[in-house]
Amino acid sequence: MTDGAARKYQMSIDPKILKLLGPNLYTNIYYVLAELIANAYDADASNVYIISKSDGIVVEDDGRGMSYSKGEVDKYLNVAAPTRNTVEDSVTPKYKRRRIGRKGVGKLAALSVSENILVRTKKDFEKSGFILSVKVNADHMLTPIPESEISFEVISDLKSGTSIVMQHPHYELNKTPGSIKRNLLKIFPLVNENFKIHILQEGAKPIIIDSFDKEMITQLGGLIVFGADFNYLAENFTGAFPVYRDKLLKLKGDASQDIEMLNNKGEKKSYPLIIKGWIGIYKTTTGRKSAIDDFPDNFVSIFSNKKLGEYNILPLIGKNRLPEVYVVGQFHVDLFEETELPDMALSNRQGYKTDDPRYQAFLRSAAAYLNEAVEMRVLYAKYNREEKEKNARLNQEAKERELREKVDAFKNNASEAAAKRIAGISGEDVSRFAGIIKSELNDVSPIIGIKKVVDAQKKKILISHSGADKDLADIIYKMLIFNRVPAEDIIYTSCDDDASRIPDDADIFNYLRKFFVDSYSIQKIYVIYVTSKDMAGNWFAVTEVGAGWIAKADHKVFNLSGHTPARPLDTGRAWQTSSRTSGTIQIAQVEADRFALKIEAICDKLGYPKKSRTENVSQLAIFADIV
Repeated sequence: MTDGAARKYQMSIDPKILKLLGPNLYTNIYYVLAELIANAYDADASNVYIISKSDGIVVEDDGRGMSYSKGEVDKYLNVAAPTRNTVEDSVTPKYKRRRIGRKGVGKLAALSVSENILVRTKKDFEKSGFILSVKVNADHMLTPIPESEISFEVISDLKSGTSIVMQHPHYELNKTPGSIKRNLLKIFPLVNENFKIHILQEGAKPIIIDSFDKEMITQLGGLIVFGADFNYLAENFTGAFPVYRDKLLKLKGDASQDIEMLNNKGEKKSYPLIIKGWIGIYKTTTGRKSAIDDFPDNFVSIFSNKKLGEYNILPLIGKNRLPEVYVVGQFHVDLFEETELPDMALSNRQGYKTDDPRYQAFLRSAAAYLNEAVEMRVLYAKYNREEKEKNARLNQEAKERELREKVDAFKNNASEAAAKRIAGISGEDVSRFAGIIKSELNDVSPIIGIKKVVDAQKKKILISHSGADKDLADIIYKMLIFNRVPAEDIIYTSCDDDASRIPDDADIFNYLRKFFVDSYSIQKIYVIYVTSKDMAGNWFAVTEVGAGWIAKADHKVFNLSGHTPARPLDTGRAWQTSSRTSGTIQIAQVEADRFALKIEAICDKLGYPKKSRTENVSQLAIFADIV
């Protein structure tokens, strides 16, 4: 066996091309790692190690390695030679994996982050090594590594494997192994018990990536799976609302259509375009991105033959809708890497030729799946809001009970204690009486704190109306929102925003009773009465008027012409009057000013930061005709 230093390693590509192409082929350290991990996968490795050192980054695997004597190293150095020419070439010999590589340029990936790469490999204990560099001699010969200097970080005791060492790379890995893990999973999800990625950093606990679904799917609030191959993802979908699981988890068949194309032999044939994968929506996106070089969390990727082909097609299929920031997904389209068909991948391995008929047909299907995910996000947001409102309501009721119990206990204990202590005093000592009273009053301070919490959680405003007067009630509601009144502080049963509607699971009379009658809080609800002939004949609206009068609730009256408000409403003050003509709310100039005045008075009363009169009248003109 010849010494490693005597071996010759010759590149099959012009060094000028290598220098030009290598550093510009990949634009992100994680794309580079994904290429090297893919090489390990194709080499039938069971483990690949990402090792971050002070002077470089090492990617080492326990795959089959390469033999110099059998010509495998020469084949590796034949840069542009295709690696999949036949069906037999498309699977690995040991584990029968579908090969990821095709172009034969992935080996250049490391040169985009480092000018000198140490390639160290062994097969059946036969070692080979050389320095891959952008500064290649004119004869294309690479510098060999003597066999005595060929060493490995983890696989020293194994008979086969490969190590790629990027010396003094231009980019560093994130110092947090967890961040590296999240980024790798986004672009290389093909991990399991038979193919594990190990992250080893100096001074940090090793991390093993062996499950894509547990890491990504558990973070989702909604999930759509297409294709039986990915149904297993549902096992790790926990969701946030078990009662709505059937609404937020959809298992669908794969999408398939036939595409007619010319293959590499010039034959026109029909090929099935089968789309499998998943698309989901995050429960939350808060605090997900920890480093500037992290991949975005909202993305829809394309994979082909298990390898990332394009990281994010959202800009192509999305419509810049707000719910899209919660969307994440991975489409698997193996026809993009069909051996019989022309290669449609771009040279940088980060996208596809957009004019390819396969790509165009795929985008149409992907857009439909995205629309489903957006609808699911809207549904999830509704369930989430309802859950928060329910919990807030339960908390409010609990605080009300606690306040009631403490008030009752205070009254009983204070009166009993005061009576006993006063009875035991001989003579009349004013100062001692004062001390007793002060001592007892000190015990009430915790109750005051609870009352503040109860007051803060209460709804503040009720818009009392009949359904026929929703148009005017809507304008009042919009003007309150314009003046920074939170929707959560308003009860408006006809509201388009469910944040202000009465919860679906609540009885409307019992719900309102809490605000008018069953409350120890002195924070009374403020009632806005929308009065009209329809309201006068509406039993429920009349009931609200009576409840407000009994509770002595402050109120304002907004009246539709043709009706005259009556007691017990406060008819001593001028009410605001609008009219309805041909289905449109019309307001006279002076009444528009009065409308704004009443909205501002409500804000003053309840402590909201109101807008100016000019701003309010101008805004009102958007919602109604001011004549």
